[in-house]
Amino acid sequence: MKKNGNCIECKRALSKDEIALSKKLIGIDTEERYCLHCMAEYIGCSEEDLRIKIQEFKEQGCTLFL
Repeated sequence: MKKNGNCIECKRALSKDEIALSKKLIGIDTEERYCLHCMAEYIGCSEEDLRIKIQEFKEQGCTLFL
């Protein structure tokens, strides 16, 4: 996956799915972008839960995940 941007917490390079998930869960105009690990801590869930949500959003046709 193409990398674009860095996690606001750990500064790790982000995948396009991590950027899309940040926009979907936090807000489309957010500058706060998180890697899966930091997003899971921020929200209070597991990384696997977030991977499942990414797949669900893709299956629903969410254009952020194209």
